[in-house]
Amino acid sequence: MAESTDNKEKDKEKKGEAAAEPVAKIVQTQHSVTIGEETIAYTVTTGTMVLKVEDEEKGEKAKATVFFVAYTKDGVEDVGSRPLTFSFNGGPGSSSVWLHLGVLGPRRVLFDDDGMPLPPPPRLVNNEYSLLDQTDLVFIDPIGTGFSRSVPGEKAEQFHTFSEDLNSVGEFIRLYVTRYQRWASPKFLIGESYGTTRAGGLAGHLQGRHGMYLNGIMLVSSVLNFQTLDMLPGNDLPYILYLPAFTATAWYHQRLHQDLQEDLSRTLSEAEAFALNEYTLALMKGDKLTAGERDSIAAKLARYTGLSQAYIERSNLRIDIIRFCKELLRDKRRTVGRLDSRYIGMDRDGVGESFEYDPSYSAIQGTYTGALNDYVRRELNFESDLPYEILSMKVHSAWKYDEHQNQFVNVAETLRSAMTQNPFLKVFIANGYYDLATPYFATDYTVAHLGLDPSLHGNISMAYYEAGHMMYVHIPSLKRLKDDLTHFILSATTR
Repeated sequence: MAESTDNKEKDKEKKGEAAAEPVAKIVQTQHSVTIGEETIAYTVTTGTMVLKVEDEEKGEKAKATVFFVAYTKDGVEDVGSRPLTFSFNGGPGSSSVWLHLGVLGPRRVLFDDDGMPLPPPPRLVNNEYSLLDQTDLVFIDPIGTGFSRSVPGEKAEQFHTFSEDLNSVGEFIRLYVTRYQRWASPKFLIGESYGTTRAGGLAGHLQGRHGMYLNGIMLVSSVLNFQTLDMLPGNDLPYILYLPAFTATAWYHQRLHQDLQEDLSRTLSEAEAFALNEYTLALMKGDKLTAGERDSIAAKLARYTGLSQAYIERSNLRIDIIRFCKELLRDKRRTVGRLDSRYIGMDRDGVGESFEYDPSYSAIQGTYTGALNDYVRRELNFESDLPYEILSMKVHSAWKYDEHQNQFVNVAETLRSAMTQNPFLKVFIANGYYDLATPYFATDYTVAHLGLDPSLHGNISMAYYEAGHMMYVHIPSLKRLKDDLTHFILSATTR
């Protein structure tokens, strides 16, 4: 077997030899897809871009190569009138595969209509719900994910921080916009999960560092303020904000009292009201709660979660998310998913406080991984011996938030500032009711506490779907999401 270039460069580095300067590797292919009633011819540009920094001795020094896949509609005479959207996922440590082959790109992974996986091997089909009819699309794999890597001699960890991630992804966006002459195009970001944290940070970074003003940001399963999610001693906020998602999950699995099973919307409204009022006041009182008050709150928590009152009392009225995933269906020796609580898992036994695996991630991991590896080589003609890092736990575990020591990561303020300085910037947020990773009620709270001037409240729109973190695997939700994203892009580009 021929030795890969990547391995040769590593061998040179070990021997002290100078590694060759990395060069961009670009492949272009032509395709077509039918979206609605329109057949769109498009070009796919697949490859790597070299990121460099100024060096006192060498002038410019290569730091990393960033892998991307870009889709551009053919036959567009004025690219200045054609929107351009940059897409990435989260983790940290995730490649862009999920939004790429799940909702936005012209090809998507095939699941059944409810989002349940089909037997392997995976299949790709033309995506009639792609956003390519509205915008050109660029999918970015942050360094350490996908095929993106630091160059030999550069430590990968330098890119795995909150601020350096913004610098490297922001620099890729600047280079792409410059090299492909897209400064005049309306520009959008779309991120999922930690990708929404990245998007919020980039709104300020691109504006302040490069003078690049965006038309819109699309946030899928959002987390802008980590205080809303981190269940830590002394931080009661997440227990309040997770409650409606627990209610939705219990509703889906038929674990609520009959009067709450009749209408999901009405039940969630009731759970939200309890969370914001009685439950919040109870947690604020802490040990000052009377025995009667404690019993009353425990009974209502049992009503809205499907858990036993005794279990809730043992949990000190605070339900941990992973414990909930294990406890809800414990009597059936089943667990529910964290990314999407509609999915059911099977642990070795019914004891313990944590599930063995997240069944919702297991349902998608192999399908997306296999589909991407086949697609990029066989249809897009891009070759590399590197493993495509779908979700790198090495990157995830190494990630640092040094700028946020002694405080929660919070890019909500960055987003508020960007929207204030650029009052044309609009934001759309997609939420899944069954998402136990970034619960919808936490996003509601964050938006309600942005502190935006009232004149800008109309710049934010939100939608809710009867699915989970990746609501687009559920075909009815995918159809709605396509309509919502289309409406948003049109509204953000109308002068």
